[in-house]
Amino acid sequence: MKQTKIVFLWILAVQLMSCGQENSIKTIRLAHGLDVNHSVHKAMVKMGEDMKELSHGKLRIEIYPSQQLGTEREILELIQLGSLDMTKVSVATLENFAPKTRILGLPYLFEDREHAFEVLDGPIGQSLLDNAEQFRLKGLGYYDAGFRSFYTEHEPIKSPDDLKGLKVRVMESITAMDMVKSLGGSPTPISWGELYTSLQQGVVDGAENNPPSFYLSRHYEVCPYYALDEHTFSPDVLIVGTQFWDKLTQEEQNWVDTAVKKSLQHQRILWAESEAEALREVKKAGVEISYPNKQPFKEMTQDMYKAYEDDPELNRMIQEIKSLAD
Repeated sequence: MKQTKIVFLWILAVQLMSCGQENSIKTIRLAHGLDVNHSVHKAMVKMGEDMKELSHGKLRIEIYPSQQLGTEREILELIQLGSLDMTKVSVATLENFAPKTRILGLPYLFEDREHAFEVLDGPIGQSLLDNAEQFRLKGLGYYDAGFRSFYTEHEPIKSPDDLKGLKVRVMESITAMDMVKSLGGSPTPISWGELYTSLQQGVVDGAENNPPSFYLSRHYEVCPYYALDEHTFSPDVLIVGTQFWDKLTQEEQNWVDTAVKKSLQHQRILWAESEAEALREVKKAGVEISYPNKQPFKEMTQDMYKAYEDDPELNRMIQEIKSLAD
């Protein structure tokens, strides 16, 4: 984190030296941890292009991908401090900052992608975005991050029994850790940037993620088994710092909102294409793709829902989400 702050302060100093020449232009500093070939990054590039056009050049975006400025958690901390403006963050990381969003990480909460986006684009999704504002994080919308599934190095996952005793990398999320524990595995939080080496060195036996991330990270080179149990649908959330947002005029906020909406829809189209490509390419590379029966996984994770029975608001949201699948 110290090195990240030093790098960022240097970038900020350069920007301040040039602000006299560009005082009519506002720059949104956006950092994220994904590869530049990822659909989210491509959608962010489009967002920048649309914002520039809408604002006639008065608003622009500078993007720092691939964890250049730190992990998702570190980037969120910089945004809360006002040192960065925007990011995308997995809802699993966001739950450490805006606790109510943790319900979106519950296993088998969503029946399919259509059900998920009916919820996320509706009142429940908006309520969770609004709730993050008290933590200096304004949610602008949800990118598609697909369903997460297990991939392993030595043996395929055919049932929950195959996870017993396995060290499984998870994001820094209590919900994700509880899920792996409920299935008999040993959850091990490791940053995304360190995971390839950790898999190579046997620090963990496997991980869980969506197909494009599995492919673009090249984790298939060390994990030849991919079991599409699709345990969670964990969206990526586009976040802007409230400190930056409150400095924008109403017109500038409207430009951002319009560009964001276009970006979200564009990314969801790109996502479908990238998901199909990822599964095709890892299969070509020799990965064994399997489709285990989901019912045993669902049954073993149902106790996680009991923890919400004493929270009237979140329990109500969960029941509403389930009702929308009917």
